[in-house]
Amino acid sequence: KAQLVAPNKSAALKYREFLNEIGHVSSEVMISPPDMREGFEETDEETSDEVVKFWEKMMKRYGSEEEYNKQLINQFKHGDDLEIIIVVDKLLTGFDAPRNVVLYLCRVLREHTLLQAIARVNRLYDGKEYGFIVDYASVLGELDTALTMYSAFEGFDEGEISGTLTSIKSEIDQLPERYSALWDIFKTVKHSYDEEEYEMLLADDELRADFYSRLSDYAKNLAIALSSEYFLSGVDDQTLWRYKSDLRKFQKLRAAVKLRYAEAIDYREYEPKIKKLLDTHILASEVIQLNEPVNIFDDKMFNQIKDEQGLGKNSRSTASRADIIAHATRKVICEKMEEDPAFYNKFSKLIQQAIDDFRAKRLSDLDYLNKVSEIRTRVVGKVHDDVPERLANNHDALAYFGVLKTFFNHNAIPEEELEQMAADTAIAIHEILSVHKKVHFWDDEDAQKQVVNEIDDYLFDEVKNGKGLDLSLDQMDDIIEKVLLVAKHRSFK
Repeated sequence: KAQLVAPNKSAALKYREFLNEIGHVSSEVMISPPDMREGFEETDEETSDEVVKFWEKMMKRYGSEEEYNKQLINQFKHGDDLEIIIVVDKLLTGFDAPRNVVLYLCRVLREHTLLQAIARVNRLYDGKEYGFIVDYASVLGELDTALTMYSAFEGFDEGEISGTLTSIKSEIDQLPERYSALWDIFKTVKHSYDEEEYEMLLADDELRADFYSRLSDYAKNLAIALSSEYFLSGVDDQTLWRYKSDLRKFQKLRAAVKLRYAEAIDYREYEPKIKKLLDTHILASEVIQLNEPVNIFDDKMFNQIKDEQGLGKNSRSTASRADIIAHATRKVICEKMEEDPAFYNKFSKLIQQAIDDFRAKRLSDLDYLNKVSEIRTRVVGKVHDDVPERLANNHDALAYFGVLKTFFNHNAIPEEELEQMAADTAIAIHEILSVHKKVHFWDDEDAQKQVVNEIDDYLFDEVKNGKGLDLSLDQMDDIIEKVLLVAKHRSFK
């Protein structure tokens, strides 16, 4: 969004006419009625026919001055269609529109009015790094003096506030440094055209985060540069092409590694800023489309990735496909860990071992793909090894069984006997929870206390005393706490 301050009403209408001819942005004019003096250049002029006709048209459209002002302000502050609002004296003070990013000064403003106008683009907003002031009236030289005269800044010396505005040149001059800093991440890549090498290098979480940060800094800096005549008139065609094509290259890499390493794709952050930059300065056919995160429970999607079906020109290497499956599976494991800690912890170790073995070149690309595909299939199918048959179709009891075994295994009792004890206890706990199951159970402290007491009685009477299992009171408390945590997570899955 932008605000253009015109010298008078007639000029405001001319600006809108020219903007309409250019056609890249939408704009509206907001002025006071023709019989009111507005703008220093109009004080000795008669109101033009164009202004009168415009005002009559607005009154016919909106019905009243109040409604005209209200609707334009609402469109500018909250809508997406109105991009530039053209004013003379209106909206220069007390107007708060955080989306307002650019102020075009086409008339002289002084002291308090100048400060207030600048403040229009100095409000915080999501994704807004700076407010921009384009000074066509050569008034910003007076800003430091205006600041020192303004009562709100009493007690500050001129040196403390003289840097309120920064020339766009200082930002643009940082572009080569940020470009080099981005490329510096990949200085160990031997084959600069091998996309796989770039993706493999970014397997490291910290390095990948650093890449995202440097890319973001570079993209923001380039966006500022591409909007500046100072930059465009001084950069040669080859350098400009390199800056833009490398932005596209690294945005594609960013999208690829986010998919490959199963990271959340924040479209809110990506779409408005970077995609707009690409849409504006790179051919539409080249705009990068992000892939949806991989759903390992979708067999069709899994098979397409594993067997490289339907990927066309976006085909990936074997290692890349293995990484996508591995990290998507690991993400699911992390998300579901509390639902069945014993089961998911086991496969967490297996998937990490496969990743580590591949990184250490102990697994070939194909072996890595087959290994992680097998793990994914077992995770999706909830394939348990060596569990009592009577628990096979009781997934809740199976989850409790996994918790119980970690406590029971410390006893010097044969493995088979311990498993039977753990299975009996898991079924008993499941039955206790089933009896007390109701809507909003996890908001009812009394109901939860009743369950705790019944499980505690069972552990003490049936397991400790009845079967002679060596369990301390602290261990029993830990069992109850962990089992109820699992039950709670499973109830919300």
